[in-house]
Amino acid sequence: MTAKTIHPQGWAPAKGYANGMLSPDGTLQIGGQIGWTGDQVFETHDFVGQMEQALTNIVAVVEAAGGQASDITRLTWFVTDKAEYLTRQREVGEAYRRVMGRHFPAMSMLVVAGLIEDEALVEIEATAYLGPHK
Repeated sequence: MTAKTIHPQGWAPAKGYANGMLSPDGTLQIGGQIGWTGDQVFETHDFVGQMEQALTNIVAVVEAAGGQASDITRLTWFVTDKAEYLTRQREVGEAYRRVMGRHFPAMSMLVVAGLIEDEALVEIEATAYLGPHK
């Protein structure tokens, strides 16, 4: 059995990548999500707003595969501005809890010089475990 491509209904097509890949063992790999909508439009140029949208996108991919936020086992964050992340910790935490509740998977954060989409301030990739799928 091969992995299944996961793409939330109504989202613009992903070009050259998959939003998610679900393995037969139930591991869901979620490609890096940025702060744009499913229509690939940035509605905000604010770090916290983009972070919340990226997390919302991750949950949408998990739900499209039949899971929920609590199935997420790992998040890897790529941020372009360490100082902004650190100074806005309270807002980051509030936005995080609006999307993820009190579920805190294993996480890593890297500071990067830039992201492929010039307007993106954060990119987050994830792994979830949904149990064996056929």
